[in-house]
Amino acid sequence: MNYLLVAATPFEIAPAVDFIKKEKIKADVLIAGIGMLATAYHLTRKLAEKKYDLVIQAGIAGCFDKDFQLGDVVIVKDEIVGDLGVKENKEYKDLFDMNFLKPNDFPYSSKVLKNKNKEALKLLKLPKVSGVTVNQITTAKPVIDLYVRKYNAVVESMEGAALHYICSQEKTPFLQLRSISNYVGERNKSKWKIKDAIVNLNEQVIKVVGC
Repeated sequence: MNYLLVAATPFEIAPAVDFIKKEKIKADVLIAGIGMLATAYHLTRKLAEKKYDLVIQAGIAGCFDKDFQLGDVVIVKDEIVGDLGVKENKEYKDLFDMNFLKPNDFPYSSKVLKNKNKEALKLLKLPKVSGVTVNQITTAKPVIDLYVRKYNAVVESMEGAALHYICSQEKTPFLQLRSISNYVGERNKSKWKIKDAIVNLNEQVIKVVGC
């Protein structure tokens, strides 16, 4: 297998990168930067240069669902951009609500960016959840409630939708792994578990590339 490991920041995947170098795994590493724009630019350029058997995006994330524990790792099976739309008359409308997109306009399927690669989704025995990608980290309870109610979101990131959109367009198998470092809306970072999340995240990445 020829892998591409993608992350927003180097510290999120440092242990996996060390493993790849030590074991001489056939994998490239891409630190694409924070946010959808940076990820879209750098990932598109990389896929234009080379074909990969699997693109793995790995990173920490906030979680809406307190049934999950901090440090848990999940696979994001589908994504949506949470703040691409308009708020009017106290109601948020996305591109589907405004009829700018139809529910199954490629690469969307039933309004979401699905990972349809069953083999990739079965690589790890982890919970499969829905994600929402945002440009601004969510702190307000009404917005949190919106993402849970409207999109059934379990985790929040700033890059996931870019991975799903671009790899679907390029017909490249992909897998998005997220480790929960905090609950969405909790801004007291003493209650976050970033170190534990990174350790657990990298253990799962290593399981995939070390097969």
